[in-house]
Amino acid sequence: MEPAKVEEYTDVTEESFITDIYPRRKPAVLKGVDIGPCISKWTVEYLCEYGGKNDVKIHVSATPQMDFISKNFVYRTLPFNEFVRRASEDIKKEFFLNEDEKYYLRALGDDPRKDIADIHTQFPVLACDINIPEYFTPDRFFSSVFRIGSAGVQLWTHYDVMDNLLVQVTGRKRVVLFSPEDVDKLYLKGDKSLVLDIDHPDEDKYPLFRQARRYECRLSPGDILFIPALWFHSVVSLDFGVAVNVFWRHLDLEIYDPRDTYGNRDPIPAARAQQIVDRAVKVLEELPQEYRDFYARCLAARLLDKTVNKAEDSS
Repeated sequence: MEPAKVEEYTDVTEESFITDIYPRRKPAVLKGVDIGPCISKWTVEYLCEYGGKNDVKIHVSATPQMDFISKNFVYRTLPFNEFVRRASEDIKKEFFLNEDEKYYLRALGDDPRKDIADIHTQFPVLACDINIPEYFTPDRFFSSVFRIGSAGVQLWTHYDVMDNLLVQVTGRKRVVLFSPEDVDKLYLKGDKSLVLDIDHPDEDKYPLFRQARRYECRLSPGDILFIPALWFHSVVSLDFGVAVNVFWRHLDLEIYDPRDTYGNRDPIPAARAQQIVDRAVKVLEELPQEYRDFYARCLAARLLDKTVNKAEDSS
């Protein structure tokens, strides 16, 4: 199945985003939005000079495909300026694993257990260079995440529980997305897909994966990708590049887990429902296999009838 192209919109204003794009609940590439002088200013030299020397925790992998489930990477700590220098090099003069290892930074709060990531707090000088579109009210803001990756880095396919904008500042990215409606074809473990190589999946292990509809786009400096909550996405850095994600809470605030500083915990009702399912699975294990299979299918059909089918009927 040929991938569908993510729709592109030019000269997007706050009004046109909220009125024309946001209600569709589909990914969209926004072009022509003024994100400030960061596009020209954020060279390697500039980032090293003005990004500071505070230590940052980074992912280091011997291969470009990073897998969060099997943890084929290690965490290491470097001063920010040293990390940027190494990440920008194809062949490293200094390295942890091998000379062509790959680096990825997902900036954290000052105390990750209590603080959210916010570029204005962790990188105040650099924050002055970027204009992040505010297509939401200030009380809905959750985090602004600074991301830097080596050329070739591919991140695992996952979903987020909040709407977000991926602001591409330097370098290019390839992004592949999947609809929440195809969740049953993506072989999940938590919020991540077990299918690491989405271009060449193991069809014996993941036979349904090919049936999931792919949406694809390429981001250039200055492009912004709107990723609605629950849309799965896999990101490949085609070049060394810098991006900023801004997340906001679009549901009732009490639905979100107040202990969640990363913004990746399922909403409280969803987490409770999953716990109930886990308990149901444990109870069904008391039955012989034939009965387990039968009643599991009955429960699945009931869930679909009471939730998905009911929602479709009402719409």
